[in-house]
Amino acid sequence: MIDAHLHLWNLDTFVTGGARPYSWLGPQHGGLFRSFGEDEAEEVLAAAGVRGAVLVQADDSVADTESMLGVASRNPWVLGVVGWIQLDSPAEAASQLDRFATHSVFRGVRHLVHDDPRDDFLDLPPVRESLALLAARGLAFDVPDAFPRHLGGTVRLARELPELTVVLDHLGKPPLADATAMDLWRADFRELGRLPNTVAKLSGLHLPGVEYSAESLRSLFDEALEAFGPDRLMIGSDWPVSTLGAPYGRTLDVLLELVSSLSVPEQDAVLEATAIRAYGLPVTPLPQD
Repeated sequence: MIDAHLHLWNLDTFVTGGARPYSWLGPQHGGLFRSFGEDEAEEVLAAAGVRGAVLVQADDSVADTESMLGVASRNPWVLGVVGWIQLDSPAEAASQLDRFATHSVFRGVRHLVHDDPRDDFLDLPPVRESLALLAARGLAFDVPDAFPRHLGGTVRLARELPELTVVLDHLGKPPLADATAMDLWRADFRELGRLPNTVAKLSGLHLPGVEYSAESLRSLFDEALEAFGPDRLMIGSDWPVSTLGAPYGRTLDVLLELVSSLSVPEQDAVLEATAIRAYGLPVTPLPQD
């Protein structure tokens, strides 16, 4: 399989213009509040039999993107990088895209919308202009933790920019333990799934108030299958954030148990082919044994 959602960060040496990087991350996160580097990630992937991964930004900074591109230049297991650009400034976004385009592994962009104070971030005209630049270059756009503030905006974005591949991280963070909130999530999630330029990640599913098991997540998995189908679903660990809920192997085992209910061609899609197509990764899908 290809792990379509993996993070790295170095809290010891990473400086972003004098500001503390990864401002969302602190001592309250326990074991997550340390550096996670390329050697550790390679060991974790190899132990689980995962052949490669897509690195995804965890800080809204050029420095974070440059760090991931550096890791990719040294490690063939990095198949793609989803970085960050200044989306609310189209001129700056264009300049950054020109700069990152020299790296063939640069395959998408993400902004931490859930940490941005602007509820209408995805609807801002400058942001839409920048996202049109992504579409013209064949780059995908990831949306993290979309529910509750940004899932509706993600639907509008995908509908109004049909040439842009929109990737919904973590199934939009469904509030599985809250039936009323789930109704709100479900309406937008299904609407998003009707748009052919969208894909969704089976990732980040250590959800509040929900046991992390295939049994507990089965209804959510079925919902995702109905909305997107296996050809528009991809698998991701969200490591090392996922270590707050379970070790890498356990996180992966639950996802693989869910996927095992599919036919072999459908498994091929979720485990590799969707990620390869959505991000334009320079690899060939491997058939399942």
